[in-house]
Amino acid sequence: MKAFQKHLQSCRDSWLVCLAGIVSALIATQGLSQTNQWWSPGDGRMLSAYVEYINPFGRFGIVNTTGDIETSEHPFFEPIGTNGRACVTCHQPADGMSLSVASIRQRWEDTGGADPLFAAIDGMNCPHLPPEDPASHSLLLDRGLIRIPLTWPPRNQAGEFIEPEFTIEVVRDPTGCNTHPVYGLEGERGEVSVYRRPRPAANLRYVTSALFGVSSFVGKTGMLASTDPETGLPVNMNMMADAREPTLKTQAQSAALGHLEILSPLSPEQLEQITAFELQLYGAQAWSVSGGNLMEEGGPSGLGPRNMSTGRDGVLGNNITNFIFPMEERWHDLPYNEQAIDANRIAFRESVARGHDVFFYRTFWLKDAMHINSVGLGNPIKRTCATCHGMHMTGMDTANGWMDLGTTNLPWALEPPVSPWADKKPEMPLFKITCRADLPPHPFLGREIYTQDPGRALISGKCDDVGAIVIQQFRGLSARAPYFVNGSAATLRELVDFYDRRFNIRYTEKEKQDLINFLSVL
Repeated sequence: MKAFQKHLQSCRDSWLVCLAGIVSALIATQGLSQTNQWWSPGDGRMLSAYVEYINPFGRFGIVNTTGDIETSEHPFFEPIGTNGRACVTCHQPADGMSLSVASIRQRWEDTGGADPLFAAIDGMNCPHLPPEDPASHSLLLDRGLIRIPLTWPPRNQAGEFIEPEFTIEVVRDPTGCNTHPVYGLEGERGEVSVYRRPRPAANLRYVTSALFGVSSFVGKTGMLASTDPETGLPVNMNMMADAREPTLKTQAQSAALGHLEILSPLSPEQLEQITAFELQLYGAQAWSVSGGNLMEEGGPSGLGPRNMSTGRDGVLGNNITNFIFPMEERWHDLPYNEQAIDANRIAFRESVARGHDVFFYRTFWLKDAMHINSVGLGNPIKRTCATCHGMHMTGMDTANGWMDLGTTNLPWALEPPVSPWADKKPEMPLFKITCRADLPPHPFLGREIYTQDPGRALISGKCDDVGAIVIQQFRGLSARAPYFVNGSAATLRELVDFYDRRFNIRYTEKEKQDLINFLSVL
């Protein structure tokens, strides 16, 4: 019980660390083990064909459809760069193939900040800061954010400079990076530093597929889609937050040269190994503390990692024949058992089923959202969560492109830091975007826009793309808090509350809890 009491003390620092610690301590008292949760580069362990990892809501499961994987000498798991990192450093199996703040903080504590995760290149707020000071890594420790330096002005896929439709000014620079003489916007490198969450490296067969094949145009903007440099064919552009890399191979190459600081490009063989691994890996919540086994026979076909591995990609979900997360009414109106534990489990499952219905059927007014209300649907339009999150089994957007839901643009972006320390000031940079006078202003935000992260606009140079982000998948949410591209929602409750405020949905408390319970089992 000493471990349990110790982790209760940590509640004053972070609810995530607290909850994860309490779960660990309670599991330890039952004689169970959480060993090997963290994968260090070069561990050389076997990644089993099926494995589960503990998280505060239950267990996250991973399916490797090709069977057990020997990670020794595998380029996804080996420290092939110069800073000791591997791909797995930021795509941890226990964290839904992403990173959680709880794991990041635990890693800082376990290694005294010496883990390769905290490398200066992007694990610090800016490379010039003192590496031993946790304040230098505050965005990683508080929000789980990695620094992304992007060249400004942007270049197109052919490497040619794009003339931007706007100017960019640094209004607030708490990290010191965007005004630094080397790393800043006006510095030697001519870069803009933005800070983003690592996306999950699982279920990528869905992520890289598209409805009815891939169009040559971006559906939301009418612009030409990026193309695969190997085939010349258009790609769906749904893989990265700003869609800057067209394929898994180009993303892996870019990450190796940047995040891993590799000295020479990955070989074709290494790229094949990495992409093959990513395309055969599936993950989802497998067991719920309150709901029990999410993979039991006769359960909903939209839950669990095994169902993810056999689902159909490139399918647009709907509310009639192809539900995005199929439940088949199997958790509605369940018969109660006399045993209290069964009654509690049934009550939770019924809440999940109601949350599913809130997600698909509860309408509200979508308003002033770029690349949603600007594509001919009207402003406002009465829709549901499933309008934007429509991809079968993932909840991504099936159509290619990006949209601005307000997560990084003012007035909607959350400015207070995720950190629980009240005396801290906002840690995110703030940019002023001024759209050119000879071009139309942004249809909803005008000619001057304030944003924490210009999003796709840093790649396209388009004023209409300011703050627009590619929607990511919903799987493994329980394993990888915090949420949104800028990590501004520490919990699923904060995620739901953001949308409730943003679109004035006016959820009831019951609807909110049902929706949270639904999201927690995906």
